[in-house]
Amino acid sequence: MFHHSSKLQYPVRVEKPDPEFAMLLQQAIGGVEGEIRVAMQYFFQAMGARGDARIRDLLISTATEELGHIEMLGYAVALNLEGAPLSYQEESAKDPVINAILGGMNPRHVLSSGLAALPVNANGVPFDMSHIYASGNVAADMLANVTAEATGRVLATRLYNLTEDKGMKDFLSFLIARDTMHQQQWLAVIEEMGGLNTSLPIPNSFPQANEAQEHSYYCLNTSMDKPLPKGRWSEGPSYDGHGQLTAKEEPEILGQEPDLGSARPGSGAQNEQISGASIPPIPPVK
Repeated sequence: MFHHSSKLQYPVRVEKPDPEFAMLLQQAIGGVEGEIRVAMQYFFQAMGARGDARIRDLLISTATEELGHIEMLGYAVALNLEGAPLSYQEESAKDPVINAILGGMNPRHVLSSGLAALPVNANGVPFDMSHIYASGNVAADMLANVTAEATGRVLATRLYNLTEDKGMKDFLSFLIARDTMHQQQWLAVIEEMGGLNTSLPIPNSFPQANEAQEHSYYCLNTSMDKPLPKGRWSEGPSYDGHGQLTAKEEPEILGQEPDLGSARPGSGAQNEQISGASIPPIPPVK
């Protein structure tokens, strides 16, 4: 059961409404870096969490916080839409070219929501849940969560730099701070599980004896005209402590040439494909 407070987690205020910035804020709601994504990701991870019950509780708590962030951003969108034009006549009085189609705002904020937020990104595309990563493997999920919070923080900092409104900057600074904490807490979960070294390779429950270990720890160069860039990824002990990282400049060609043979009758292929007859060469043009 979820409980709701009538008050927001942090004050949200707008000094000067900006319908175009409202459109940009939609990315933080329904974009792949946005709050719908992380709220649903943590929620579904929690529902599938097995093992340490503390991790499930942490996921549920953070998912609920992210739902609160959706509400805050929705309120911020609505505040930025205050005073937006509701008719072409209203805007035409200011600018005969309709101010570049309602001043660059998302027309669906008028047509679909009545000057309120939508579950869409900045381009108006609805969030489709395809970026929800909940694998049932806690270590894999925590790394996905760090990435989600990192890209969310990148987005929030870009939004911060795209506005001069003091109220919006203050609000975004809060979201940026929470993204900082959430990055830290997911990394801390990995540390609680023994650290990155112990967690790797994920899943660490799969016996490495069952993988072709001669291919586990070399970095492969597939460039035809440049050597492999040298770095930590090509030398030194592997992070799991089970191997030595090396570089391989030329790929070993170990597989066969792919040949599917003839097509089956009734498969919808051409007769030549089914019979296996070779295609005759095209005669030269005279």
